Amino acid sequence: MSQRSALVFGSTGLTGSVLLNKLFESGFYHSVTAFVRKPLKISHPLLEQVIVDFDHLEKISDHIKGDDIFLCLGTTMAKAGSKEAFYKVDFTYTVNVASIAKANGVRQVLLISSMGADEKSLVYYSKVKGRVENALAKMGFDSLSIIRPSLLIGDRKESRFGEKMAITFSNFFSGLLIGPLKKYKPITASDVAEAMLKISQKGIPGKSIYESDRLLFTANN
Repeated sequence: MSQRSALVFGSTGLTGSVLLNKLFESGFYHSVTAFVRKPLKISHPLLEQVIVDFDHLEKISDHIKGDDIFLCLGTTMAKAGSKEAFYKVDFTYTVNVASIAKANGVRQVLLISSMGADEKSLVYYSKVKGRVENALAKMGFDSLSIIRPSLLIGDRKESRFGEKMAITFSNFFSGLLIGPLKKYKPITASDVAEAMLKISQKGIPGKSIYESDRLLFTANN
């Protein structure tokens, strides 16, 4: 059994929940800490749960220690209800967690971002994702892997009609998405989580960006 420890934020989301199980099964980690707003309805010998109020991270800052941190936090504009609420979850919470992790000696970060993330984007969602990426890059982690999936396929707790339509459309034209366009193909949450696990095991120094085509290749090789 490895002596590495994993910290997971966003373990109740589509990808985070799948990732959690893969971390348990990998044999690569001796402990997995999930930071959650309310207790998960699961148990595992490797799992420790830390209840967190993201507006008062200082109360649990001593727990944000370990080898690798998986940042899977995120919401949507529709679910958040406003730009301010979206920014708070996707930027403020994520950056604050990463800042504490850095101060506590965490060396490797894997961040779920989004296809098209760009601080200069005219699309607010993409702009915020780009700001998060840049903020973490400036912190100087030994290894920062930025995960930029396209449309995610999986069983969500909430229904997203527009996303379902987009996935249907993309699948219909998937045969045309070749070469440089391969990164726009929908990808399963399981493949993203599998890729993240394999990336964490490599610990590549510096900043690396993984879009959907590279994630799919990593997951299956």
